[in-house]
Amino acid sequence: MKVTQFSGTNNLLPTGISRWPIKIEVIRLLIAKTRPEMETLKEHTDELLSRFTVLKNAYYEKIPYEKVWDLLYKAAQYHDLGKVNNDFQTKMHKALKTDEAVSVSEFGHVPHNYLSPFFLPVSDWDLSKEERRILIQAIAFHHERNTQPNVSFLTEVYENEIIYHFPKIVSEMNIKVPDKNQKKFKITNPLKPKDRITEVKDNKETYNLYILIKGLLHRLDHAASAHVPIEVDTDVNIAELTHNYMQENFGSNALRPLQEFTYKNQNKNLIVVAQTGMGKTEAALLWAGEDKTFFTLPIRVSLNALYDRVRNNMNYKNVGLLHGTSASHLDENGDEDWEIIYDQSRNFANKLLFTTIDQILKFPFKFKGYEKYFATMAFSKVIIDEIQAYNPWIVAVLLKAIEMIHEIGGKFMIMTATMPQIYLDELADRGILDNNAITEEFVDESFIRHKISLQQTAIKDDTGRITEMATEQKVLVIVNTVDRAIELYEQLKGENVHLLHSRFIQRDRALLEDEIKRFAEEEENGIWITTQLVEASIDIDFDVLFTELSTIDSLLQRFGRCYRKRELDHDNPNVYIYTEDVSGTKIYDKDIVNITEKYLQSFNYKAISEKEKVELVRKIYSKEELQRSAFYAEFQRAVHKLNYLEDYQYTNDEAQEILRDIQSVTVIPRTIYDNILDLFEALETEKDSSERTKLRREIDKFTVSIPAYKHKQERTPIDFYQTGKDGQKYNILPDVEVLDVDYDFEPDTLAGIGLGEKTEMGIMLD
Repeated sequence: MKVTQFSGTNNLLPTGISRWPIKIEVIRLLIAKTRPEMETLKEHTDELLSRFTVLKNAYYEKIPYEKVWDLLYKAAQYHDLGKVNNDFQTKMHKALKTDEAVSVSEFGHVPHNYLSPFFLPVSDWDLSKEERRILIQAIAFHHERNTQPNVSFLTEVYENEIIYHFPKIVSEMNIKVPDKNQKKFKITNPLKPKDRITEVKDNKETYNLYILIKGLLHRLDHAASAHVPIEVDTDVNIAELTHNYMQENFGSNALRPLQEFTYKNQNKNLIVVAQTGMGKTEAALLWAGEDKTFFTLPIRVSLNALYDRVRNNMNYKNVGLLHGTSASHLDENGDEDWEIIYDQSRNFANKLLFTTIDQILKFPFKFKGYEKYFATMAFSKVIIDEIQAYNPWIVAVLLKAIEMIHEIGGKFMIMTATMPQIYLDELADRGILDNNAITEEFVDESFIRHKISLQQTAIKDDTGRITEMATEQKVLVIVNTVDRAIELYEQLKGENVHLLHSRFIQRDRALLEDEIKRFAEEEENGIWITTQLVEASIDIDFDVLFTELSTIDSLLQRFGRCYRKRELDHDNPNVYIYTEDVSGTKIYDKDIVNITEKYLQSFNYKAISEKEKVELVRKIYSKEELQRSAFYAEFQRAVHKLNYLEDYQYTNDEAQEILRDIQSVTVIPRTIYDNILDLFEALETEKDSSERTKLRREIDKFTVSIPAYKHKQERTPIDFYQTGKDGQKYNILPDVEVLDVDYDFEPDTLAGIGLGEKTEMGIMLD
């Protein structure tokens, strides 16, 4: 091994360093990354530090503690110094084919993040034992590994290799390194797995400080590596943008009572129950103020529409969008800068980001790396729209997330048409409904929108009434399952009878969604048969609603698609609810359905006010009514589990999958698949990553999701493969299958049932 003696002086060198024997060859070029372009260790660190300045300037008022920013700065400076190890540098130089021969390490691969803390001159800094522990662990675990640090082995690497790189680090990075007399235990003790900082084991002050340092270090590192800003538009005030837009378009007195309320209470946590047509979206944006804001909704289509509205109507171009298919929507919009918007959204850089809960509110699972998401909440606001749309397990996660946001200093707003009382009780029990929280209801009692008729029969047995009313009115039929919707469509099939459900491929579903919105706006009559798909995602207004019985929150969402903003102008019922032979008994909790029917009896053939609707939800979803139900039991189990969940039990993907409530598979019907083989052939041979992404998005248009338990025998893998670098063949779309089941749809006429229940052989399936 060639021995190179370090020469020269530097006032950052620790006392006594010149007496250390130098036996490791000095590496001339310290490389941190090779992709997308080569970046030196100094360049990468400087990228973090420049973003640190932006972050501190933007949020010092929110986190006015110099110690936080001092520790974060140090973490950014030292986080990657472990990359100086010979094994890492050997790989970097070989990848770039440089002419520098780096000495081979006798220790092999050692995760650089476990080595970086050994460069910290903690004895020279005024840090408490807990602060030192926080700093060391934030750096050591800024990459979460499946293997835990072996302290004795790391010490050996440090003593026999790492210390000989200290002179190069000092001169290259212009930072201090430890004096040779610094006690090793000051670094090694916090690295022991048993000393890992967790919420259960540590006090709140230590835990919250650790969350901030580690979480914000993640954000700095990820933004620097992606070469995107850490924050965009830090000086933009979303509330003022919204207010100005409303005044310019609707006059100086444009704000409605709900909007006035949120605009004046930007510094409060809010729980708002408001009926349809109150201007909830603008109200939420007026509450956002000048704070970083995450606006969540359960439906991607609704998020896309809100994004388009803010970007195009309000002309705010730096709004973000993040969900499972957001890249496709951004690209299809034709925005030249869509890739920039997407990268910024993925890194939470936007001042306003429309997103799904699985992208941002998964931190209650405390998965590996959750600190990034949690720490961002310290200076952010979160809007949770339509909380009633989630199942009890997911609501338990959301309430835990709200508690954590409240604890770390962020703010929340729950905005919903129906708020179950048991959720309010849980928030109260957690101490969240304090003096800084306001719960308010906004209903318009000036007119009646709905009159109910309970029908003690099955909806499929009353098709004559549906057909008759459709001759002069727009009739909406909502049932609980796709199979029942198809059954009714076959019974009623004729002119001006349309079908919309979730078992159409994406291309055809988009056509049908556009058509139902057009139909609702035009002067024409007919029938649309659909499912709960339209409850929240599609803004339509019909004249009369025929629906199967379901839970009260679901029913009220359905009511909102009939006489959406109009006063009832006749004495006849405009909502017919069928209580017999109801489909979807496994979809809705039977106890809540039965309680709903009991309470609705008193409104049979009567008008129902908005105030009475809110009161119905409160009573039906009270602890008194639900305490013996399966729904309440599931909710309580989830709450208990989350309260006692240990850190790092889940991965990021596992947490995201739970929040997405994924119980489905993605398929392409065989008849569709056979007609797009050219797309698969192109994807199989395409080498350019951007072109491959475009091909995948095009293929996505021909996919449909079905329940995972359905058609297991009729599903087969996609039969196209690519050869990996290891020589193995890999399926080009492993998460998509071909389904040998009939698919019926005519894009020209928009007629057909979509995915049926017959196989390609004509056999009926259960």
